[in-house]
Amino acid sequence: MNQAERACQELQAMDELAAKSSLIHRIGAGSKLLVTILYIVTVVSFSKYDIFGLFVMVLYPVIGYQFALIPVRTCFYKLRVVMPLVCAVGLLNPFFDKQIILTIGGVGVSGGVISMLTLMMKGVFCLMASFLLIATTSIESICAVLRRIHCPKILTSLLLLTFRYVSVLLEEVSVMTQAYHLRAPGQKGIHISAWGSFLGQLLLRSMDRATALYESMELRGFHGEFYYAAGEKGARYSWLYALGWAALFALARLVNLPALLGTLFA
Repeated sequence: MNQAERACQELQAMDELAAKSSLIHRIGAGSKLLVTILYIVTVVSFSKYDIFGLFVMVLYPVIGYQFALIPVRTCFYKLRVVMPLVCAVGLLNPFFDKQIILTIGGVGVSGGVISMLTLMMKGVFCLMASFLLIATTSIESICAVLRRIHCPKILTSLLLLTFRYVSVLLEEVSVMTQAYHLRAPGQKGIHISAWGSFLGQLLLRSMDRATALYESMELRGFHGEFYYAAGEKGARYSWLYALGWAALFALARLVNLPALLGTLFA
């Protein structure tokens, strides 16, 4: 199995995750999108030194994955390429901010270390929340919500078709790679002399497939609108879900919950 086939399988696995039935899956896409945006805004708004207050925000993705019946390790596995890049953003902070602002067990911790850890946590939490949205909501439902809030039709169509055309492109890459290796057995990769013709054929084949796919969508009545998503399941509980999480996010942002809990149990 080549890399293109593995990528296709991962895309199909995402569609299978979004098609599952759980408490979170039955929540309306609009509420889940709103909660995700509010969560990301709240996480980003924390001070770079407020690591203890930020740690409380891990509850949303962890609880969400439990109710969605999706293991947390699935998120880290799917995002295994992006996670290290996000965590590497703040690695230089300890070299620029060396002022000691915290002492743990007699060991001083600089502001750079705290800000580095805070930045890493923000990136990881935001990725976990975004993956939770994608893993419990189909791309069609997300685009339908964007259209209902008057997002331009061209943007929603571009988002939907890009997501769908990626799998078409990967399928063509897989077929052409297999055909090339059958003609050049034992050769690792594709020789540099064949790159030009390979990419040209890939472009032509994927354009033909994409055109056929879009024409079939038009024949079925697709013109950039999503009328079928007007009545979502779980609509009665969706806004209660959104309001509940919004209130908890506001509480976590305005009140230092770790300090409050420490005072209560001291």
